[in-house]
Amino acid sequence: MRPVPSILHLDMDAFFASAEQAAKPSLRGKAVVVGGLGPRGVVATASYEARRFGVHSAMPMAQARRLAPNAAYLVPRFGLYRDISEQVMGLLRELSPLVEPLSLDEAFVDLETAGAAWDEASARETGRRLRERIREVTGLTGSVGLASCKMLAKIASEQAKPDGLVLIPAGMERELIAPMPVRTLPGVGPATADHLRRAGIVTVGEIAEAGEDEVVRLLGKAHGIALHAMALAHDERPVVAERDTKSVSVEDTFDVDIHDRVRVRLEVGRLAERCVQRLRAADRSGRTVVLKIRRYDFSTLTRSETLRGPTDDPSVVREAAARLLDGVDTTGGVRLLGVGVSGLADFTQEDLFAQAHVHPDGVVEEELTAEPAGSGPGEEVASGAGAGEEAEAAPRAEPAERIWAAGKDVRHTEFGPGWVQGSGLGRVTVRFETPDSAPGRVRTFRTDDPDLDPAEPLPLVTGGEVAGTEVPGAPTGP
Repeated sequence: MRPVPSILHLDMDAFFASAEQAAKPSLRGKAVVVGGLGPRGVVATASYEARRFGVHSAMPMAQARRLAPNAAYLVPRFGLYRDISEQVMGLLRELSPLVEPLSLDEAFVDLETAGAAWDEASARETGRRLRERIREVTGLTGSVGLASCKMLAKIASEQAKPDGLVLIPAGMERELIAPMPVRTLPGVGPATADHLRRAGIVTVGEIAEAGEDEVVRLLGKAHGIALHAMALAHDERPVVAERDTKSVSVEDTFDVDIHDRVRVRLEVGRLAERCVQRLRAADRSGRTVVLKIRRYDFSTLTRSETLRGPTDDPSVVREAAARLLDGVDTTGGVRLLGVGVSGLADFTQEDLFAQAHVHPDGVVEEELTAEPAGSGPGEEVASGAGAGEEAEAAPRAEPAERIWAAGKDVRHTEFGPGWVQGSGLGRVTVRFETPDSAPGRVRTFRTDDPDLDPAEPLPLVTGGEVAGTEVPGAPTGP
């Protein structure tokens, strides 16, 4: 354990929803829910105002609408969220070269490496200045946790929410976490917590008191040893600046099960194209193409095909995915489709017609699993998001006709920039306002109005660039 609370964990507050409130003055202080708006959509993020009604991430959107019928329901705008994330990560890298992003809105920072924290006071001041600078640059708030290890820093940031800072002093770790519920520890979900409760263990301190042997007996060797160590506030994991991506994938959940085989094939081809776009954006290639199909009965079939060499050619990935589809029976209906590429590399195979590597038994890898109905928080909006991450997604590509989804940016030749409040029956309702304006007026147009066009998101803060900036007032040394 470090003698100084020099590991910082930043978690942006209700990130997607807060960004939407900052962009739309009429929604500030009101309940906002971001996620998939279709019948099978789920909540990606809910504002704190919406959480008071019981709405939370990964909840089915239909349930959220019942709990908070008057909330604003918006589709995600991932381009905007990524831009804000880059600004925030830029500020973190001004503090230290060791920044470990966990998702768009969350990261660990090792303050010791750059000499930004040498005692408790300097660590607290660095955290305070960081929060101040994030608000200046993005207009949003983030919560900061400071501790002597990663696990405790993350616990501290959770305790700090919303818009706060919590520091766990070195030497006080066990005392502070002992009365917390077992669910506080990473990796303890409802099933594990219930198993421990039946054994009379409900707090972190009781895990420590039970002893390693007893916890191993209850949970098994690997999980038990790790959990007992965490209960003793032991976590030696370093902050790692680069986290190697193991795969790239995209997936879609459909509002109505697809039965038409031709439609299924077209969707797989489209997903393959999107997957390659992500692959190229990351300057990577891959050797293994993966097809994921969730069928009408919620069983999930995953098949993979390994090529002779890595590729980022869309035709190769598309054809491999099509071959995998040929071996799957979809007559009962398809609920979800996904295409991914793994076995990533930094170069591509020159042979554009790379063939699949066939195993000696003549089949490709195959795995069949069953999932209960409504299980996975990723339906509709999730697309291979990492653990802990707010359920990020890649929405399905829009067809050629213009679709006015609630929350999307638009621009009118007369009234200027605005956003879609809703649409239907050939009409679209738009509120005209910008991040730095007063709440705007609402107007309704025909969906085919030639003066109304989709637009790019406006920056939340004018001049909010961070390149080459420093966190003002941050400590520079003892």
